[in-house]
Amino acid sequence: MPELVHIIDVESGNLRSLQNAIEYLGYETYLIKDASDPALKTATKLFFPGVGNYGHFVKMMNDKGFETPIREYIAAGKPLMGICVGLQTLFNESEESPGIPGLGMIDMNLKKFNANNKSVPSIGWNTVSLLDEKNTFYGLDPNDRYYYVHSYAGIVNDSQVEQLQKEGWELALTTYGDEKYIAAVSKKNVFATQFHPEKSGEAGLKVIKAFLSQEATSPKADVLVSNDGTNNGLSRRIIACLDVRTNDNGDLVVTKGDQYDVRDKDAKGGDVRNLGKPVELAQKYYDQGADEITFLNITSFRNSPIRDAPMLDVLKLAARTIFVPLTVGGGIKDVIDPDGTKVPASEVAGLYFRSGADKVSIGTDAVSAAQKYYSLGGKGDGTSPIETISAAYGAQAVVISVDPKRVYVSSPTETKNKTIKTLFPGPNGEDYCWYATTIKGGRETTDLGAYELAAACEDLGAGEILLNCIDKDGSNSGYDLELVQHIKEAVNIPVIASSGAGKPEHFAEVFDKTTTDAALGAGMFHRDEYTVKQVKEYLRENGFQTRL
Repeated sequence: MPELVHIIDVESGNLRSLQNAIEYLGYETYLIKDASDPALKTATKLFFPGVGNYGHFVKMMNDKGFETPIREYIAAGKPLMGICVGLQTLFNESEESPGIPGLGMIDMNLKKFNANNKSVPSIGWNTVSLLDEKNTFYGLDPNDRYYYVHSYAGIVNDSQVEQLQKEGWELALTTYGDEKYIAAVSKKNVFATQFHPEKSGEAGLKVIKAFLSQEATSPKADVLVSNDGTNNGLSRRIIACLDVRTNDNGDLVVTKGDQYDVRDKDAKGGDVRNLGKPVELAQKYYDQGADEITFLNITSFRNSPIRDAPMLDVLKLAARTIFVPLTVGGGIKDVIDPDGTKVPASEVAGLYFRSGADKVSIGTDAVSAAQKYYSLGGKGDGTSPIETISAAYGAQAVVISVDPKRVYVSSPTETKNKTIKTLFPGPNGEDYCWYATTIKGGRETTDLGAYELAAACEDLGAGEILLNCIDKDGSNSGYDLELVQHIKEAVNIPVIASSGAGKPEHFAEVFDKTTTDAALGAGMFHRDEYTVKQVKEYLRENGFQTRL
């Protein structure tokens, strides 16, 4: 019989990923949903994971009666591993939710990252440095990279590090921009990480396996390296995107088109272009080293996202063996099911989180939310999918998918939207342009600018922008660099450049000439013209940090 591993469930984000990782390593899992569950007293290895808002997480922990049993479990000397907000709960409190006390085991408060030349939240792959000679960090390796997604952290200076070490804490640190923070802690039977090992590929699986087997040794880093481009700091994220839809035979396929037209004009009957099966292609890109995988469901969800069993199955199957973040997009909104049941967007999102997704992507409804935001004088009313999902699962779980197209004007006074002076004049010699947002998969154009959309969505609670470009889609001519930098200047949250990549040089170009946080590829990977690994190797050869 496989050994049973227990996980505390306070209804925080995607626990399915952690269960999948533990079960992949040969164990069984059991979720403890309430402190009255007798399993909490018999557990011998316990995980305490969390994502999202610190205050919401602590409140759920207390409402479910977990605080005292967790303290008793730790006092009994049994192994506990905290993950992300599970680590943060060990602190006194957080700037994210002032006045809400944590467990107070680490005598510090959590602070929000500053936005000095970096995006917040921090999303991506970073390193760690181990500072203690005992090295009881369960497989943590300074040579590996791990997946982080958070806005608040245990930001430390040298005196705080020294004090925590005097109190018996072993520390692993990393840097983000000009700030140094706690990446992991260890003390006796307590081990916790700010990063998500269940989403950190083979490196993360190694950490989980070492904790479960209680093999508490790790290599030692010589020094903590500052973010000078040689070690610490986020690597360049490469994301593989799969446009998923049903073809005319009802089969779920990965497709790709030109400016969102996915039908093959040369095929008899013009059926949907079929480039492969979603789970198989996702697994291939994971094996090639993709940092994240995005599924954009471009036809389903429109009538009944709750009953879209095939896409849920795709997520469930992919999440069993793919241990990097998974994003799903398409129809994440308030819906009315065919039977008349009203289903709020947060519940729709929860369905996909429980199936294996880590983030949800919102498109058309983000435009509606932004339009309402401006009609209310620059504020939300708490009802949009962005606000409700962010409140329940955290900003990092909400990605805004923007589908803009370029509109040329002779003068900025011709539009209410933010313009740029372009290096590529329009058909009538126009020197300026703005980017109009579209909805319904690019089929309808609105009068809301992409700059204005991005700014509004950040204020409403979104954590990331997936920036497509209808003009560049399927062109293989490179990203719209002017658009990418335009949107980067609108927000402080991370931006993913999308649409137009046709060769590794295009990825290097967008990282070199813009401040984008990540870059996404699709058709060039699906057609086997280049692999994800080849793109990363090219970036590494040209001086960019990547996770290999």
